[in-house]
Amino acid sequence: MSAGSERRAAAAPRAVPAPRASRVELRLSCRHLLDRDPLTKSDPSVLLLLRSQNQWVQVDRTEVVRSSLHPVFSKVFTLDYYFEEVQKLRFEVYDTRGPSDLGYQDDDFLGGMECTLGQIVAQKKVTRALLLRFGRNAGKSTITVTAEDISGNNGYVELSFRARKLDDKDQAQPLPLLQDLFSKSDPFLELYRVNDDGSEQLVYRTEVVKDNLSPVWEPFKVSLNNLCSCEETRPLKCLVWDHDSRGKHDFIGEFSTTFEEMQKAFGEDQAQWDCVNAKYRQKKRNYKNSGVVILADLKGSLFPGLHHGRLSDSLHRECTGPSTPAESGRPAHPGCNSEPGPGPGADVQKWVAIDFTASNGDPRNSCSLHYINPFQPNEYLQALVAVGEICQDYDSDKRFSALGFGARIPPKYEVSHDFAINFNPEDDECEGIQGVVEAYRNCLPRVQLYGPTNVAPVISKVARMAAAEKSTGEASQYYILLVLTDGVVTNMADAREAIVRASYLPMSIIIVGVGNADFTDMQTLDGDEGVLRSPRGEPALRDIVQFVPFRELKSASPAALAKCVLAEVPRQVVEYFSYRELPPRGLGTHTHDAGPERAGQPGVRPVSVSSTLGVP
Repeated sequence: MSAGSERRAAAAPRAVPAPRASRVELRLSCRHLLDRDPLTKSDPSVLLLLRSQNQWVQVDRTEVVRSSLHPVFSKVFTLDYYFEEVQKLRFEVYDTRGPSDLGYQDDDFLGGMECTLGQIVAQKKVTRALLLRFGRNAGKSTITVTAEDISGNNGYVELSFRARKLDDKDQAQPLPLLQDLFSKSDPFLELYRVNDDGSEQLVYRTEVVKDNLSPVWEPFKVSLNNLCSCEETRPLKCLVWDHDSRGKHDFIGEFSTTFEEMQKAFGEDQAQWDCVNAKYRQKKRNYKNSGVVILADLKGSLFPGLHHGRLSDSLHRECTGPSTPAESGRPAHPGCNSEPGPGPGADVQKWVAIDFTASNGDPRNSCSLHYINPFQPNEYLQALVAVGEICQDYDSDKRFSALGFGARIPPKYEVSHDFAINFNPEDDECEGIQGVVEAYRNCLPRVQLYGPTNVAPVISKVARMAAAEKSTGEASQYYILLVLTDGVVTNMADAREAIVRASYLPMSIIIVGVGNADFTDMQTLDGDEGVLRSPRGEPALRDIVQFVPFRELKSASPAALAKCVLAEVPRQVVEYFSYRELPPRGLGTHTHDAGPERAGQPGVRPVSVSSTLGVP
């Protein structure tokens, strides 16, 4: 081995085990819900269902937001997310008649929405129209679901608040209602996280304590990621309201703090804040506050017995990992937190290369691997659809670049190993996976199957695009090439050379062997049994190839096929970003989501999202 090769081998990143699953938090809000109540507004809640074994299974349900057509739900759904699986979700919104834990059979259905968890993770925020039965629109109703990845950030904190001498808003009304003359405020507290752009995200909303100016609210537990994005100094804001059954809540006051300040004040038994109404402070000369809010308890759920100690050191370790690479056994990279999908903040560029060599057989013959059976898709189509439907969720435009190799193509019928199957060399992209299927079907009768089986040109073509992305110094795009072939590569030396070069680029290669050929030699391209080397002895920086013989999964479901084929992609992506020491594009950025209603007025608030996959 040359000295240069030794240096490159030494620079290879440490192995990062592919995670089984990522933990994802989902937050929900709705706008313009139907009003099913004759006297007041609807009391909405959302039911989450997951498709499992061909039936919908109830997973969880949000709290009920009383008298609101624009609810922002405090309840956070936490799900295991598998990049290589299609996880179908359904969100159903109901006007709740009673407590949310009594079932929904008697509740009024306000609309539903279906999507995959992958779509939410990829887009960070999904807003869809709510549909009634039989696909009818529920007026202008929409639901917004935002996702935030919490993998590697497993810390939780339990908080308990109480208040003292809050303002009595019932008596403060110019013309109080008769029932208000004999009652006091019904306070509840909302805790918000302030994002980098100054917007606020609802973290938690307490229950309402009836007729009490010194309420004690129930303890609640939130993830550290949800509370402060694992940054102790991130500003937090607490608002206290007097609940109104018609949804027009009266503002009592607010205060600002940080998690760091909470810990310090709680440790010194001084964890209380003036609850201030800025309008009163301007108008009243001797105004002091509208009450006092007290942090009654603070616990770290990962630290048994810790009640009065600071969580700072443990919090830092939990959210950022060990302080040195030696402690963690993985590269010290801010984006390397076992992200489960292609590239934190990265847009997935999808390429497909299909084998059109003569060894597939005449497509007009039913024995051909390319035979188009109107009742049963051939193996090429089965593999293409199973993998493509997963990958297309992780791209902003859902377009695929589709190439063919090993055929004579019009007009001159010369052999090509990297032609666009839509015969448009200026734009080889197809609209979604169905666009690739249509282009494939239209291409078959127009080409002459020939040979040899040479995948190096298509690998090099995609590698040139990936190299241009690498030169930008950003982590904005990652390339996945799916190669479908019926035989062993003819020129293995060229293929090895192309793969070794591509191992330095933001790129993964998935090869699916179609048919009954002997694919033993193809296993050498998959680095599972040792480091792949070029003909010159240069080692691959990363293992970027996954080879799967289709016949071994022929009887499996499309979901099982996709899961096997895409199993190594998450690890490959993490290794690339770790090697390049690139912070993921979009890390720490924020997107917008509908916000809470204040004093009965609907508003729109940006929401912070830090998901595994990003779409610009």
